[in-house]
Amino acid sequence: MGKDYYKILGISKGAAEEDIKKAYRKQALKWHPDKNKAPNASEKFKAIAEAYEVLSDPKKREIYDQYGEEGLKGGGGPTDGQGSNFTYTFHGDPHATFATFFGGANPFEMFFGRKVNGRDDDDMEVDGSDPFGSFTSFNINGFPRGDRHVGLGGQPRTRKQDPPIHHELRVSLEEVFHGCTKRMKISRKRLNPDGRTMRTEDKILTIEIKRGWKEGTKITFPREGDESPNTIPADIVFVIKDKPHAHFRREGSDIVYPVRVSLRQSLCGCSVTVSTIDGKTCNIKITDVIKPGMRKVIAGQGLPFPKNPEQRGDLIVEFDVTFPESLPSNAKDVLKRHLPAS
Repeated sequence: MGKDYYKILGISKGAAEEDIKKAYRKQALKWHPDKNKAPNASEKFKAIAEAYEVLSDPKKREIYDQYGEEGLKGGGGPTDGQGSNFTYTFHGDPHATFATFFGGANPFEMFFGRKVNGRDDDDMEVDGSDPFGSFTSFNINGFPRGDRHVGLGGQPRTRKQDPPIHHELRVSLEEVFHGCTKRMKISRKRLNPDGRTMRTEDKILTIEIKRGWKEGTKITFPREGDESPNTIPADIVFVIKDKPHAHFRREGSDIVYPVRVSLRQSLCGCSVTVSTIDGKTCNIKITDVIKPGMRKVIAGQGLPFPKNPEQRGDLIVEFDVTFPESLPSNAKDVLKRHLPAS
């Protein structure tokens, strides 16, 4: 059973965008591990951030509502315009979500001082008189809430998000068959607590390659790109790309196995031994005339279907016929006597 993001935030399935923001604000302040010392606070804080990341994004929310967490993360939802499955992976850093939502070099003063932009901040939903009272040390690298940055004279200006950054992620057919975990190291620029100077930091992004994922499947890590005072960090998008294979090539969930036979074998019949993607072998006896490009299908020996990994595509044996460079005269006479003229 997948996660119930609505239940995690304490809202109904039909909640409006503003309700989602209010719910996240309340739950994040309540369960922040620097404030809440319960043993499960960190786990709850992370789940709240993931729920907000999904439900606050219309595309992710639509896929989640239709297909659940498994469809959202396993590529089981609808395909995009290029025929690849949309796949979401939570970036794993709930503090980054918190910083982006609340923002500011000093969020305590911004949200819990007497006045913000000349008015009392009465619409904050908090538990207790000072929700940050028990924070020991908490530096936030981010921006004011609502993706706005305070400019000269205290006037907010809207920040734009940088376009997505795409990287190819090459996988072997064996990795697609079995599933695997990839860890990708990225370097990115992050704002220092003063909100102006920058630093470079490394981060490891973990990608769970599901069995049967198709080439072109996209895995998105929201806002993991470079950070600056004036822009929202770009999404990092990894796109699955098949590595060339020594024996096979892929056609969707089917695997094509090329076999080369001689002209004699193509006319007189032959037996061929075929390898499968999981290391097995099977023998095929051919009695028909083999034409160049002819295919024989071995059912159920291909790659797993992405939406139903317990079922598999087919192994397709594709024949190529090698013709001799030349024939002696007596061989030509034999062929003329025994082969039809047309």
